[in-house]
Amino acid sequence: MDTELMKRMMDACYLAKRARELLPPLPKGVTSSYIQYMDVIQKLEEKGMRAKVSDISSALNLPRPGVTRTVKDMETKGYLVKETSAEDGRVTYLSLSGKGRELSAKYDRDYFGRLSPYMDAISREDAECTIRTIEKFYQVMSERRIYFEK
Repeated sequence: MDTELMKRMMDACYLAKRARELLPPLPKGVTSSYIQYMDVIQKLEEKGMRAKVSDISSALNLPRPGVTRTVKDMETKGYLVKETSAEDGRVTYLSLSGKGRELSAKYDRDYFGRLSPYMDAISREDAECTIRTIEKFYQVMSERRIYFEK
């Protein structure tokens, strides 16, 4: 990849960040990571699985200590419920509380649901390609981070 194309990719990532900032405001004390965590938990539940901190960490490629802190905040604010496994007391399962389900549903319905029809001009293939490219780009950048910090 040449330097100019690399710069254009970085500019596109900046635009993606700015597009994300156009999401509607969340309730006071709620961060966008709450929505991401809730999505991961619900997707696992749809597959018949019970979510753990490690599952969120793996799914979102985030360090566990940060996920643990956010989960604790979400529980304190009433969006999550933690339950210790009956079989292994070291394992804690996460599920959404009623308040968490309401927030997640509202966000999906009121924002993503209303926005989706406006995205019809973007084909599924283009969207999937964009997602794969950004994921690969992030992976390369995160693996090389130490190199650039010298």
